[in-house]
Amino acid sequence: MPKFDNYVLYFKPTCPYCRKVLAYMDGAGIELDQRDVNDAKNADDLVRIGGKLQVPCLVIDGKAMYESDDIIAFLKEQLAA
Repeated sequence: MPKFDNYVLYFKPTCPYCRKVLAYMDGAGIELDQRDVNDAKNADDLVRIGGKLQVPCLVIDGKAMYESDDIIAFLKEQLAA
């Protein structure tokens, strides 16, 4: 299992695309830091890192990745590695 220590998923519980990513992670047994952007500090951090308040956003070593399908594809690749 690859290490997901440097990964952070920014999400909003009501976002269907976020729920899609979270469901994939749950099914694949992936655990990583998750931050709800309903918390103002998390929202501010996401804007500082990625330049916009868009979720889901997977931050990998300080770089933002958006779009649920891209995030899921990336996580699948990491599991296969």
